[in-house]
Amino acid sequence: MSSTQRSASSEGDETRQFLTGIARGTGGALLFALPIFMTMEMWFLGLYIDRTKLFLLCALNIPLLILLAHRIGFEKTADWKEACRDAAIAFGLAIIVSTAILILFGILDDQATRSNVIAKVALQAVPASIGALLGRSQLGAHSEEEDEENEGSTETSYVMELFMMMVGALFLNLNVAPTEEMILIGYKITPYHTLLLVILSILIMHGFVYALHFKGSHRHAENGRGWHSLVRFTLPGYVIALAMSAYTLWTFERLGDTSLSQMISAIVILGFPAAIGAASARLIL
Repeated sequence: MSSTQRSASSEGDETRQFLTGIARGTGGALLFALPIFMTMEMWFLGLYIDRTKLFLLCALNIPLLILLAHRIGFEKTADWKEACRDAAIAFGLAIIVSTAILILFGILDDQATRSNVIAKVALQAVPASIGALLGRSQLGAHSEEEDEENEGSTETSYVMELFMMMVGALFLNLNVAPTEEMILIGYKITPYHTLLLVILSILIMHGFVYALHFKGSHRHAENGRGWHSLVRFTLPGYVIALAMSAYTLWTFERLGDTSLSQMISAIVILGFPAAIGAASARLIL
């Protein structure tokens, strides 16, 4: 085979891999964001959400996608330029998929104003863009060599570990924060339930990742103490989960005209799924 043929074959393989990544990204956007596409509260949220908060959510999503793409983009990224490219493609795919699904469901019609259309699509596109990047890690077929290489690359820095927890918490929050059930649980819960929910969240979070030894989870060092992972990973992760819960509730207008105790209860309630999302982030991402 001549050098020209080898070059053409190599370019063809790269194009095919990239298109496969696009297909997986589209599938990931549908798979992970479909519950949000079919949530009535998310449709109505586009009518009244503060546009500044929505813009901030979309703006914060961009660096989040870049960092996430650097770790699990549509293909292995060699530098930050490729990560930015994958992040832009993921956001673009999410906007296209969100628009198409909302039109298909009859949510976007000729009676909707331009502002409402943009807000509804933007709300759906944020979790869908994360799902688009998750498509590579969850929908991709890898060889044994790739699995061994990926297993070796999962040892990341402490800051990256916390970042992955933040992504997992935020993604799961976006699925449940807009629902009316969150408000209903807030009315039914008592201070004792709130305290028990905090303890249960921490226990599940710690056991789910660090004690049960799932694939990709941390194990205690042979001579290490059991509380090391609790203090270094679980408790900071739970704080991140609560912070993401507070931010999501604030963005979705869930903390207005409420007392401090109600705000705390709402954050703790949402912190329960957020803690599970944070704990499972390393397993998924």
